[in-house]
Amino acid sequence: MISRFLMLSFLSIFTISCSSTQTIAQQGVDQTAAQEPVRIATIPRSQAPSVYAKRAIVVDYDTGRILHEKNAHQRCAIASTQKLLTALCVLDAGSTQNKVTVQKTDTLVEPTKIYIKPGETYTRYDLLKALTVKSGNDVARALARDVAGSQQSFANVMNRKARSLGMRNSHFVNPHGLTENGQYSTAYDLAILSRAAFSNPTIRSFTHIKGYYFFHPDGKRKWLDNTNKVLKRVPYCNGMKTGTTKASGRCLVSSGTYNGRTAIVVVLGSNSANVWNDSEKLLRWALERPAAQ
Repeated sequence: MISRFLMLSFLSIFTISCSSTQTIAQQGVDQTAAQEPVRIATIPRSQAPSVYAKRAIVVDYDTGRILHEKNAHQRCAIASTQKLLTALCVLDAGSTQNKVTVQKTDTLVEPTKIYIKPGETYTRYDLLKALTVKSGNDVARALARDVAGSQQSFANVMNRKARSLGMRNSHFVNPHGLTENGQYSTAYDLAILSRAAFSNPTIRSFTHIKGYYFFHPDGKRKWLDNTNKVLKRVPYCNGMKTGTTKASGRCLVSSGTYNGRTAIVVVLGSNSANVWNDSEKLLRWALERPAAQ
């Protein structure tokens, strides 16, 4: 089923089927001529659990069908969840075995850091893994500079990639998601991005890791816990990415596969007390109820 989906996902557009099922835009499609998406949910909203988050969307991974949405087209900051786009752009740029030598400018960022040091050399693979598991902002800057030469040039790469995926209501300024003027996305666009990221075997292999040892070139190692706590709360959760800033609130993209079905849940604008419950409730609702409901 997954291989068939991957083959077809590059060909579809916003589609409303004869059964009035709404789907998200598929990757690789020029959306400039598309109409605004019709906001129809096949499953009544009353059947989905209520969440504290200001914005949310639940999508069937294989079909792109929207199972539930709440303010899904509302622009907002999405914090580090946009590192999924950073990862896709790095993977587009060449081999993950390419070497990256850290520069001092890469480290001039807060707050979440892996504490890579100027002069250290890593593979892109090593840095991508740390980016997706622990959300290092210094790692994001190092990868961006290595791929595009500067942070601004990499932002241009991100925006071209976003447009190619069909993310029509997004604009990116940096590779890590810290708040900057003019940077925004939506839950809907983030669902498009998340489907593309989940379809990439490298990203998928990283986002399900609960923790691992990151090795510095001098042999020192540091244990990195995955920032996604739903991985430890839902046995079939298999990713994807957290994010938090003052502007965005607590954000989480979570994915899960259960009984042959995969769902992606995007929760934006939640808080520390609710983000994990919001995501868990929607993921369980999407996958544990009968598919026909």
